[in-house]
Amino acid sequence: MQLIMLAGLPGTGKSTIARELARAIPAVVLDKDRIRAALFPAERMTYTTAQDDFCLDVMLRTATELLRQKPEEPVILDGRTFSRSYQVHLVKQHAAQLGASLLIIECVCSDATARERLSRDAAAGDHPAANRNYELYLAIKERFEPIREPRLVVNTDQPFPLVVAQCLAATRLAGSAPHSG
Repeated sequence: MQLIMLAGLPGTGKSTIARELARAIPAVVLDKDRIRAALFPAERMTYTTAQDDFCLDVMLRTATELLRQKPEEPVILDGRTFSRSYQVHLVKQHAAQLGASLLIIECVCSDATARERLSRDAAAGDHPAANRNYELYLAIKERFEPIREPRLVVNTDQPFPLVVAQCLAATRLAGSAPHSG
């Protein structure tokens, strides 16, 4: 059983990597923003930490069921920045309770790249989170608590095939590692 957690600021490439990993492995992607959109009518989406935490709880419960049904198919948690230590701890604790290996992939890129991606996505209107913009990126960046757990940090300014290859290699290594709590 393997749980893959994608962390990083908005616009750093988490969802792009999640989709490519899901295709290549294969794996199931649980996207917090799509889950929120499915659970809450537009006028009830608050984009608060409390609502994000609720969606993470739904993601973790869903991951549990998916991994119990098909333990050989990893589950990817996408759409949450995991900018607070307690959020990372919750996922780590959940993986340990399941007996699943946990791979944390932290996506980083330059501010200029993030700004360009966020602007492009906003212009295309193809992202479910209405609050996702460069101002949000800067606000989260200012309060982001460093992830202290072992993780793979990928710079998504690098060529995409190289980033994906790094993630796939880490996925194979983490999947073969003994499970620890």
